[in-house]
Amino acid sequence: MFSMKIETIAIHAGNHVDESSRAVIQPIVLSTTFERGLDGSFPAGYIYSRSSNPNRTLLENVLAKLEGGVDSASFSSGNAAGMSVFQSLPPGTHIIAPDDMYHGLRNQLKNLFAGILTFDFIDVNNSQVLLNHLRPETGLIWIETPSNPLLKVTDIKQVVKIAKQNGIKVACDNTFATPVCQQPLSLGADLVMHSSTKYFGGHSDLMGGVLITKEKSDWWLKIRQVQEYGGAIPSPMDCYMLTRSIKTLPYRMRGHVHNAQLLAGFLEKHPKVEQVMYPGLRSHPQHEIAKAQMTGFGGMLSFTLKDGQEEAKRVINSLELFTRATSLGGVESLIEHRATVEGPDTKTPFNLLRVSVGLEHIDDLIADLSQALG
Repeated sequence: MFSMKIETIAIHAGNHVDESSRAVIQPIVLSTTFERGLDGSFPAGYIYSRSSNPNRTLLENVLAKLEGGVDSASFSSGNAAGMSVFQSLPPGTHIIAPDDMYHGLRNQLKNLFAGILTFDFIDVNNSQVLLNHLRPETGLIWIETPSNPLLKVTDIKQVVKIAKQNGIKVACDNTFATPVCQQPLSLGADLVMHSSTKYFGGHSDLMGGVLITKEKSDWWLKIRQVQEYGGAIPSPMDCYMLTRSIKTLPYRMRGHVHNAQLLAGFLEKHPKVEQVMYPGLRSHPQHEIAKAQMTGFGGMLSFTLKDGQEEAKRVINSLELFTRATSLGGVESLIEHRATVEGPDTKTPFNLLRVSVGLEHIDDLIADLSQALG
């Protein structure tokens, strides 16, 4: 079989022609259980839907191939996917994570795994700081690039180099970039995580999470056991809908990236804007790293207002087209005051607004922000 491009993988790797009906699109298999053969075997390979399901098999196949991995495991949410990684680690394992790690996973570590795992939240972009925090029991370096909501870019190859020299695994949250814009496994990471609620789903109407592995190691087997025994899995309907959404992912991402680049350029020139955080801007402190490891700069950006928190609230409440809402990756543009969402231990500036740039016409998005900024 020839090597397929990502657009073709997105359409074909999660699909098959149904043998019984010859339907071009796979049916939704809602059954929770499957018939045994006379000898007690399972001829179709399925036993019970918590363990495996035909729709989940197709979803996991396309997800693995999109990231260039050998296998993937899907979950009911991004937080469930991340938690399965932490649950798979031996007690006492030390984790290094970014100081601006996504607050949902950061709070998991702080509140659920305290006393089970140890962890440091540091500037993983600073190699010396990273080296200084390594311990004999360090088992995982977690990176998130671009980060949420500060859009920091981590040099994946540099972190991997340090990790491999010390026998440490690297997991990368690739939610903001998607495999269309960045493929961490090809840069040396061991594991990739996504909240598939976001760009994979793409329409703000389903939840999911996924892990993709470079190799079927003992660690991966443990993660698979957490998935099966824990049962935090997506339903057959969600698997079907997610597989359907993924077929348009490469083309949707091109639109998101196009709009985000132009919107970031507009905001950077606006006199009321203090700073724009978008890897595609030359002013971004890690722009050159982003150029080296990304094929597109994503559809997320953040910006800060010169006149502080009250001005940020005034602007967000003056918008007509952007919806004030959490989450990201849908076709509609969303905006939120991120520090409010993250809670009292937030590291996010209070004059910052985070934007999920949608697929509306860019002229309309610019016009709405222009009138809101005044």
